[in-house]
Amino acid sequence: MNSVKRGRVRLVAGAAAVLAFGSMAMAAQAADNWPSQPVKLVVPFAPGGTSDVLAREIAARLQVALKQTIVVDNKAGAGGVLGADSVAKAAPDGYTVLLGTIATHAINPSLLPKVPYKADKDFAPVILLGKISNVLLIGPGSQAKTVKDIVAAAKARPGDLTFASAGQGTSQHLSGEMFRLLTGAQLTHVPYKGSAPAIQDVMGGQVPMSFETVTVALPQIKAGKVKALAVTSARRSAQLPDVPTLAESGVPGFDVSSWQALYLPAGTPAAIVNRLNAEVQKVVAQPEVKARMEALGLEYTPNSPAQFAEFQKAEQAKWAKVIKDGNVKPD
Repeated sequence: MNSVKRGRVRLVAGAAAVLAFGSMAMAAQAADNWPSQPVKLVVPFAPGGTSDVLAREIAARLQVALKQTIVVDNKAGAGGVLGADSVAKAAPDGYTVLLGTIATHAINPSLLPKVPYKADKDFAPVILLGKISNVLLIGPGSQAKTVKDIVAAAKARPGDLTFASAGQGTSQHLSGEMFRLLTGAQLTHVPYKGSAPAIQDVMGGQVPMSFETVTVALPQIKAGKVKALAVTSARRSAQLPDVPTLAESGVPGFDVSSWQALYLPAGTPAAIVNRLNAEVQKVVAQPEVKARMEALGLEYTPNSPAQFAEFQKAEQAKWAKVIKDGNVKPD
C-alpha cells in the first residue's frame, strides 16, 4: 500500500473514531439529562387489571424520584400486542416505557401467527417487577384430594377430565398444558373469557378444576369455595405458604409464574436503562409499594437489566416448547 492510500485509510479510520466518540458523548449527555420531559408508560391492557394497577402505583412514586410527570397510557388490543408494538417502534430515547408481561414477551411470540415485533430484539429489558404464581384449584364437589389423584383420574379416563382457564393462550391455560405434558394426564381445556367466569364454574361444579392466579383465587380459597391443591411456581407462594408446589406434589420440574416487567425500545442508551432500573428498585423497596405489590400477589426479587434479559430468554424458550409440544393454537 502506497503512502497516499495509507494516509486515506488513517483519515477514514480517524473520522470514524471521531464520529463514534461523538455519538457516545451525545448518548452520555442525553442520559445525564434524562428525563427532561414527561415520560409515557404504556400499559398494553385495559384499565383496572393487575398490569394497570401496578403501572399506576409505580408511576406515582417514580415521577417524584425523577421529578418528571409519568403518564400511564392504556393501549389495549390483540392480547397486549398493540401496546407492545407501539413501544417497539418508539424512539429509543427513554421517554416511552412498556409495562410488559409473560403474554407480550414470552407467550404471544410463539402462540400468535403474526406478531409485528421481535420480543428478544426490539426491546431493552429494564427490570422484572415480580412474579405471580398460579394455583391448581378443585371445586367443593371434587373427589380428588391430591395432585396424584388428578393424574390417576385423567389417565384412567383420557380426555374426560376438564380444566378451566381464563382463556386460550393465558398463563393459566399453559399451566394446564405443561401439567399435561409433564404428567401424561390427558386433560381437556375449557377456555373462558376471563378469570371470573372460569372460577365461578369451578365453584359451581360445572368444571372440576382450574389453574388460576393466586391473586384471583385467594379470596375464594379463604372462603372455602374452592380448594388449592398446589401452586405452579418453583417455590411456595407467600400468600399460600401451606400449599405445596406441584414439584413437591410429584411433578418435578414444574415452574410457572405469570410476570410483570418494564421495557424500553431497543437502542435506548445503557445509562438510561440502568438509571431507570436503579430508580424503580428504590420505588419497589418503599414499604407502601411493597405492600401494594404483595396484595397483587407479586413476589419481587432485585434484578439487573442483564439478569432480567436472561430470565426473559429462558421464558421464551420454555413457552415456545410448551406451545409446540402441546400443539396449542390461538382462538
